[in-house]
Amino acid sequence: MKKIYSSVILIFLTLCIYAEDGHQLWLRNSSPKPVNVVCLKNSPTLTIAKQELQNGWMGEMGTSVNLVIKADKAIRGDGFRISKNTIQANTENGILYGVYELLRRQQTGEAIQEEICNPSYDRRILNHWDNLDGSIERGYAGQSIFWRKGSDSLTITETDKNLWQEYARANASVGINGSVLNNVNASQLMLTNEYLQRVKAIAEVLRPYGIKTYLSVRFSSPAQIGGLKTSDPLNPEVAQWWKDKAKEIYNLIPDFGGFLVKANSEGQPGPQDFGRTHADGANMLADAVKPFGGIVMWRAFVYSASDEDRAKQAYLEFMPFDGQFRDNVIIQVKNGPIDFQPREPFSPLFGAMKKTTVMPELQITQEYLGHSVHLAFLAPMWEEFLQSDTYQNGPGTTVARCTDGSIFPQKYSAIAGVANIGLDANWCGHHFGQSNWYAFGRLAWNSSMKSEQIADEWIKLTFGKTTDNKDDSAIDWNLSFLSPVKQMMLDSREAIVDFMMPLGLHHIFSANGHYGPGPWWAPKGMRKDWTPPYYHQADSLGIGFDRTSSGSNNLSQYKEPLRSEYSDPATCPEAYLLWFHHLPWDYKMKSGRTLWDELCYHYDGGVQQVRRFQQVWDQAERFVDRDRFVHVQRRLRDQSLNALEWKDACLLHFQQFSRKSIPYNLERPMYNLDYLIEKDTKRVGVYQH
Repeated sequence: MKKIYSSVILIFLTLCIYAEDGHQLWLRNSSPKPVNVVCLKNSPTLTIAKQELQNGWMGEMGTSVNLVIKADKAIRGDGFRISKNTIQANTENGILYGVYELLRRQQTGEAIQEEICNPSYDRRILNHWDNLDGSIERGYAGQSIFWRKGSDSLTITETDKNLWQEYARANASVGINGSVLNNVNASQLMLTNEYLQRVKAIAEVLRPYGIKTYLSVRFSSPAQIGGLKTSDPLNPEVAQWWKDKAKEIYNLIPDFGGFLVKANSEGQPGPQDFGRTHADGANMLADAVKPFGGIVMWRAFVYSASDEDRAKQAYLEFMPFDGQFRDNVIIQVKNGPIDFQPREPFSPLFGAMKKTTVMPELQITQEYLGHSVHLAFLAPMWEEFLQSDTYQNGPGTTVARCTDGSIFPQKYSAIAGVANIGLDANWCGHHFGQSNWYAFGRLAWNSSMKSEQIADEWIKLTFGKTTDNKDDSAIDWNLSFLSPVKQMMLDSREAIVDFMMPLGLHHIFSANGHYGPGPWWAPKGMRKDWTPPYYHQADSLGIGFDRTSSGSNNLSQYKEPLRSEYSDPATCPEAYLLWFHHLPWDYKMKSGRTLWDELCYHYDGGVQQVRRFQQVWDQAERFVDRDRFVHVQRRLRDQSLNALEWKDACLLHFQQFSRKSIPYNLERPMYNLDYLIEKDTKRVGVYQH
């Protein structure tokens, strides 16, 4: 009996040790070898760099690693020169980033040779949509790590500091160097002293990891908390109030990064409330932070209640002011012209604004891609976007090159990602959701990275094998786990496009949280561009949004040869076909099928792909700890059910217009349309974008 009891205890302890909750992200504990770290300077940042080497060294035992701060014109900003035993940089932050790069290569088995690694963007920033009551807009991983409600909401605990430090370490390990701590739908209370004191405490924890803090600010703050009668940006008292507030913030936080502003968008106050322009508002704030080296990130996500195609409106509002913004103003533009859809063409503002600094805004949190339920590796989406050719300065003028300072003269370069981070133990709600935080950091540092390499790195770091080991178990892991799981990640975004909105369809969600399907949703009195029928335009003649010269003429905002290529359905990429064209149901596709049949095949293909993901993951069970395996398995089951709902809802709804049969070799619908519509109406919670 005692022997059996001891065996049970041993099994229990083994399971406890092996169980993981994902909190360590891609920075899991290793068994380091002794290393001698040589650095002639001392600072909090360099101390972290030394500790990271000592805690994670997997190179030759007893190696001496030299950390050298020495000016080198070939090294830009916080870049670094790396070799097997030396990291050289111009800055302390560069040393830290070099340490993480060296350790990552050791863990993943990537070759380590002498080379210079410079960042693509100077400012690599997470935007947190966290509210001061602890809730997170479009957050699917629990409450905020920065804010909470209750009588002790501003109390700063050791638990807070430890969590912020873990967060800072994760960011620094992938080169992220900035955090906007609060929602773009900002509260005026953010700029009151009691909240700024908490920002100061957060900044002190983030600073040694090279991370600047930024704040979203409410444009009407001077009137709401400053005692002024107006917030007019051309009013001298208003301008002075912002200058005084900036001085107050920089006295508390000397390395404060600056402001992020959402103005005259979705009800948020802005300069247009006073008959002023975006340039008037942004420049007034830029003047306030400029003496301290701060920047203003002014969001271009605007659309008015007009008859203009929503895809055109940001371009129409901002292009007239190109060249009128201060050099420390950066226009923050979402990757696509609508709103973080599963697939969009790039916003025409990229490359068009040649005299104004523009920064991409990506969404890491999956507002439109299944929240924290769906497996959606987003690096392929971002790679597709960053490498899109705008042709603004001829061939090769990619979005990345238009925004990283290599084509247009600009004082700063920046990129932002809307964070998916919350208080859930695994930070992101879905274990594979962590891969998008990781991927954003890697692409922000090197916009030319391939999705396959990013996925390869993340899997090895997160699930714990290296390619150094050539024994049978490592070979088995590579063939049976790494390869199929990596392919699953690389295929995941396209699968979502297929079962949600293939061939250029977009924004056909239910109103309830941008989660389920709702191509029918169009309540009376609702503005048209908040309803799916505005976007899919399905009728008896066909489907799709005509953005050619015969329609909204959105294509006029793009440069040739894109304008002509996309204007002709025969040459328009089929991935964007229904984005730019309203086409007959019988339109002949490149496959030889009709448009209707092609839609059916895409929807069915997306469902079948998710089911294959389930098979891949189930076969990976022996390589993953039980907790993470079951978590992902359950998520994939939910995603498979969701995919089926999307397919049936969209095809049955559109079939009312096409009056055509679903090809008989495809799976039959499992739901009735009236059931799905009724189910949708019972959901609760309509949110802002």
